[in-house]
Amino acid sequence: MKLIQNSCLALLAFLMVSFGELPKKSTNTTEWHTDVAKAVEIAKKKDKPLFFFFTGSDWCGWCIRLQKEVFKTPEFEKWAKDNVVLVELDFPRRAEQAENIKAQNAQLQQLFQVRGYPTVWFVQAQDKEGKINFQQLGSTGYVAGGPTVWIDGANKIIANYVSNKKKKK
Repeated sequence: MKLIQNSCLALLAFLMVSFGELPKKSTNTTEWHTDVAKAVEIAKKKDKPLFFFFTGSDWCGWCIRLQKEVFKTPEFEKWAKDNVVLVELDFPRRAEQAENIKAQNAQLQQLFQVRGYPTVWFVQAQDKEGKINFQQLGSTGYVAGGPTVWIDGANKIIANYVSNKKKKK
């Protein structure tokens, strides 16, 4: 009798796990750049805005939550691939980081006056006399509600992007 009870409990647990709502698996094919100059070149070629994600990847709870709830979902990955060039501007406390990346990230943090994390800036890169200028399209941070709500807000911001194709007409 004890064996049957244990078998039933094991079967019940298996069924609950099998048929319960499982988290969506990310394909994790999203490419995040850390070199802004390289990302600018890609954005120009693909005629897309830049997505600057200012984060404290190894210590910021809201950053980690935004990654988990939005950035690591299939919905976001598809949206990002179609709409933006992703750039992670990280300010870790424990992870090692190259000095040139630290300097680049600090300079952009100051330029965009980032005071808290996570902060996402959508920008358009423009060449002016051999220098890159960033036109701010808008910013956001953590938004509750998952990828659909977050992407809706992002779409409103990137609606301000002026395609290079439109500029040439």
